[in-house]
Amino acid sequence: MSPAVQAAMIAATNAGQRVRGTTSPNPPVGCALFDDAGIITTGATEPVGGRHAERVALDAAAATAPERVRGASLAVTLEPCNHTGRTGPCAEAIVNAGIAHVYFVHRDPHPLAGGGAEHLRASGVQVTEVSYPVDGLEPWLDATVYDRVSVTAKFAATLDGFTAASDGTSQWITSDNTRQYTHFDRAMRDAIVIGTGTAIADDPSLTARDRDGSLLEHQPRRIVVGTRPVPDGNLTRLGFEQYATPQEAFDALYESGARDVLVEGGPTLMRSVFELDVVDRVHAYLAPMLLGSGRGLLGGPLAGTLADAHRFELYDAFSLGDDAVVELRRPRPHDKESD
Repeated sequence: MSPAVQAAMIAATNAGQRVRGTTSPNPPVGCALFDDAGIITTGATEPVGGRHAERVALDAAAATAPERVRGASLAVTLEPCNHTGRTGPCAEAIVNAGIAHVYFVHRDPHPLAGGGAEHLRASGVQVTEVSYPVDGLEPWLDATVYDRVSVTAKFAATLDGFTAASDGTSQWITSDNTRQYTHFDRAMRDAIVIGTGTAIADDPSLTARDRDGSLLEHQPRRIVVGTRPVPDGNLTRLGFEQYATPQEAFDALYESGARDVLVEGGPTLMRSVFELDVVDRVHAYLAPMLLGSGRGLLGGPLAGTLADAHRFELYDAFSLGDDAVVELRRPRPHDKESD
C-alpha cells in the first residue's frame, strides 16, 4: 500500500469511527477522496435517511474543489453499494463523478447492496481491495451475516477472574482511566444491556460520560433484562426498556434498527447470553489484583470439558495504566470467504 493510499485509509477509518453509534441500521462507513496533492475531502455515513459516506465526500469536493474530483481516487472502508434504497447507488455516483480508482477494505455482505466493485470495474473504474483494520465496522458486518444484533460482552475483573469480592464490593476494580475508556466505548454503541439484578443493586445510569461528568454527544439505549420491577432511581429517571429474556431484547433491538450491542450485566445475564451463543466479542478489563474468592464472571458452568468450551480469537491486547485490556472475537468464517 502506497503512502498516499495509507494516508487516505487512515482518514477514511477515522471518519467512520467518528459516526459510530449514529448510523444503524446502516454501517458507520468512512471515505476519503484524494489525489497526488493529498486528501481532498472526507465523508462518513449520515443517520438513517441521509447520505452514504461516498456521497458526503463527493458532495463536499464538488462544493470546495470541483476541479480535483475527476480523475481522483477514493478510499472507503466498505465496498460501495450497488442498490437503490433511501439513496441511490454509491457505485453509480462514483462513476458519474469520474473517479479513476477506488480502494475499499470490506466487501459488502448484504445480498442487495453488494456487487459495487464489479459494477465499478465494468464501468472502467480501477478497483483494489486492500487489507486494513477497521474495527468500528465489524459489529455491522457480523450483524449482517448472522441476521441479529452483534453482541459484545464486557466485564471488569481481577487477575484471578472475580468481578466482585466475597462481601459484594466491586467499585472500583479498575482505574479511573479504564472506566473513562469504557464510557467512550459506550458512546459508540447502539444499546447497553444489563440484568435486573445489576439495575437493583447498583442503580446505574448507563450513560456515556466525559471525564468531567458531562454527557457525551451520543447516548446508547438503556436495556434491562428480567421480570423483576426496577425501583425508582437513575434508570427510571432517564428512561429504559425492559424485556423478560436476552433473546427477546436482542430480537426487539434488531427489529428496531440496532446492530451494535454492549452487554454489561452480572453473572446471571452474562451466562444466559453466552448460552445463546450470540457473543461476537469479549472485552475483558483486568486489574492487577488477586482476591482468591468472590463473585465470578458467570453464574454457573458453560462447559464441563475443554472440548466444549466457548472459544474466541485474540483480537487486541493493550494496557490502560496498570490495567490490561484483552479484546477477543469469535472466529469469523465470513472473513475467509471474502479473502
